[in-house]
Amino acid sequence: MRLLLAAVLGLALSAGALTAEAQVQADQVCSIACDTLDPSKAQEETFPVPEKVINGRHVVLHVSDKDAMAWGSIDGGTTNDAVWLDRSWDGGATWDGLLGKARIPSGWTGTRTLMYNLADPASHRRGLIRACGDAAGVDCTAWVHTSVCAAACDGSDGPVGDNQPVPSTTLSNRTISLHVDNRGMAWGTIANGTAGDEIWLDRSWNEGSSWPDASSLGRTSAGSGATSASTSLYATSDPLSKLYGGAVRACGRAVEGQNGACTAWARPATDRTGAAADALMYSYQPYTAWWLSSWWNSAVAVTTLMDYQQRTRRTDLQWIVNEVFEKNKGVFPAGVKSGDALEGNFVSRAIDDTEWWGIAWVEAYDLTGDQRYLEMAVAIANYVQGYWDTGTCGGGVWWDRERTYKNAVTNGLYIRLTAALHNRLAGDTVWLQRATTGWNWFKASGMINSAGLVNDGLTGSCANNGQTVWTYNQGLAIGGALELWRATGDSSLLAEARRLGDAAMSSSMLSPGGILSESCDAAGNCDDNQKQFKGVFMRYLMDLSDSTGDASYRTYGQLQADSIWQNDRDSLNRLGQRWAGGGVRDWRTQASALSGLLAATSKS
Repeated sequence: MRLLLAAVLGLALSAGALTAEAQVQADQVCSIACDTLDPSKAQEETFPVPEKVINGRHVVLHVSDKDAMAWGSIDGGTTNDAVWLDRSWDGGATWDGLLGKARIPSGWTGTRTLMYNLADPASHRRGLIRACGDAAGVDCTAWVHTSVCAAACDGSDGPVGDNQPVPSTTLSNRTISLHVDNRGMAWGTIANGTAGDEIWLDRSWNEGSSWPDASSLGRTSAGSGATSASTSLYATSDPLSKLYGGAVRACGRAVEGQNGACTAWARPATDRTGAAADALMYSYQPYTAWWLSSWWNSAVAVTTLMDYQQRTRRTDLQWIVNEVFEKNKGVFPAGVKSGDALEGNFVSRAIDDTEWWGIAWVEAYDLTGDQRYLEMAVAIANYVQGYWDTGTCGGGVWWDRERTYKNAVTNGLYIRLTAALHNRLAGDTVWLQRATTGWNWFKASGMINSAGLVNDGLTGSCANNGQTVWTYNQGLAIGGALELWRATGDSSLLAEARRLGDAAMSSSMLSPGGILSESCDAAGNCDDNQKQFKGVFMRYLMDLSDSTGDASYRTYGQLQADSIWQNDRDSLNRLGQRWAGGGVRDWRTQASALSGLLAATSKS
């Protein structure tokens, strides 16, 4: 009966519409919040499409772009009049109907639905939503946000620059090309053809696996007497929907045949660091506010994105800082976000994991000026201080709660964190004393070997254990010395930071051929932790470059950035483990390489 009524009205419901009420829980979408949020919690209320009047009843679509969610309402009605939302994942061709369906109760004249997400970032889907009503007749508003807007909106003209990120393809002697401007807007061209040839773009939000909502964008035919044609410009990211790093390709068809041809998929590269940051954001999970499966790595990833924002003055990613803070500061059982239980305020049995989050919140304070981030960093540092122990090896922070190991990473982080707190807390003396004591102990511990390289830790008898020189330990030693130098003005600390940096750059082990390498790179067996080590080194080498103004450090950073971009990048701007070329690619290698690119940039 419902399908018959819909057909009469020209509003044929999708095949799943009749069961949508039963499917809502199974298909629930979560972005910043999950579907069925109460509209009273909306951060804003806008009305971007005209209301629909059905037999005197007013059906309205309400949208909060700040939440990337929408809800519907019906007013001026009678008992049992209904309102619901339709949501489409394929540009409005089909849809899930009856979302949040609500009927007007007896004695009332209106009602509203709950809120539903406009997009599904975790699954890389962009949606459209409309409000529909049943009031002795069924009708719907227009779909909202049918066009994507970033630097400019879909369908605009006037490119700013012209780059071709992938090779052109040919079809019956025609040349089909994908173009990208300096803002990340894309268009396609077909040349060397004849009237009636066609050109269009496909846009994918899942790296080219599918493109259900954006096929044949800007489809254009060559006019009479013309030998070429061009599409309009189309956006390749959708910040409103929390969809970053969209991929596009150009496709064309010759007039004398039905076959078409397409270029490879590409992500636009507005600039190196921007392209790398967007590709990193592709793997970010807005609802859980982290990058899946790695707890400390997520702390480093968000810190890297904050470095990027500080460096470039980009502001459209600042929203993630609050999200990561609020959604991760609670208690989580072991196995949810870490192999260890998380006990609140980013504390766990792994002392170094906890410290990475302390470093992140210092950076968040620097980026935003928000005092709660600095307060969290202090709380974390107070927890860590409980594991400073002079009873074994005369000092140092234990690596874990079980007090099994004293190593470079935990103590490098401790020095950087405590000195950073002193430099941000007016009138402090306590954190300065701790940072100074920490550095003096670390330098005397023997973990810095005769070549100026940092081995992993100490033996049970408190000697250098000779284990692997990991790049992140080298970087943290530089970072700790620099932050304490800023606190004290002691020139010997700056000299030590330079010695550590110079040793790494000249080491045939760490910089073979001048390109920073991890000991596991050549064999291709770096684990998920080791994938991110080089980025930590580059973060603190960037600090050394900024602090000294020595061109050799910026030159080294530029060499890394050039090699990453030229040898370790694919057409989707995914950056891999081996900066000289090759190796696995995932979000950890992406974050690490982003730090490599940042080290070649000037400080704003």
